[in-house]
Amino acid sequence: MMKIFGTMMLALAAVFVSGGLALAQPPGEPPARGRPGNSAGLSPVEVLNMLDAYALVQAESALELKEAQFGEFVARLKKLQDTRRRHQQARNRQIQELRRMTQPQAQHQDEGVIAERLKALKEHDARAAAELGRAYDALDEVLDVRQQARFRAFEENLERRKIDLLMRARRGAAGRQGQ
Repeated sequence: MMKIFGTMMLALAAVFVSGGLALAQPPGEPPARGRPGNSAGLSPVEVLNMLDAYALVQAESALELKEAQFGEFVARLKKLQDTRRRHQQARNRQIQELRRMTQPQAQHQDEGVIAERLKALKEHDARAAAELGRAYDALDEVLDVRQQARFRAFEENLERRKIDLLMRARRGAAGRQGQ
């Protein structure tokens, strides 16, 4: 059954590439849901959830998880994914605020306020790193040393695949816009 689910996720990935991936839309454009070029009709959150599910299926196979490990692994992987996403979203908001405050057409901002925001960003990054470290430690408790090493390599490979998928989707979207 897991192989069927993995195959289904790969098929969905192909739909994203051929139909235009919601995450690959240019900044400032309306959400991709319902746009003519997006045959999948998925929101960015739905795409991320599918990628998370795909990661889980692939991780089970790549790590050769035992049945006894699987339930706890799923819970801890989900916590790691949620932690990473939550901190990235908060960081993105802080960066956007800094960008807005420092753009050339913005009213002159007090450098003290900008310095405060930079300090807050640095503190956020430190808290995020610590919380992610705890999430990895919790996940590692479920895995043996070999599985821990395989998980790190697996994550790196998965991230490269996501970037490749996004780049192909953007190239496809750019090609359709030029027609």
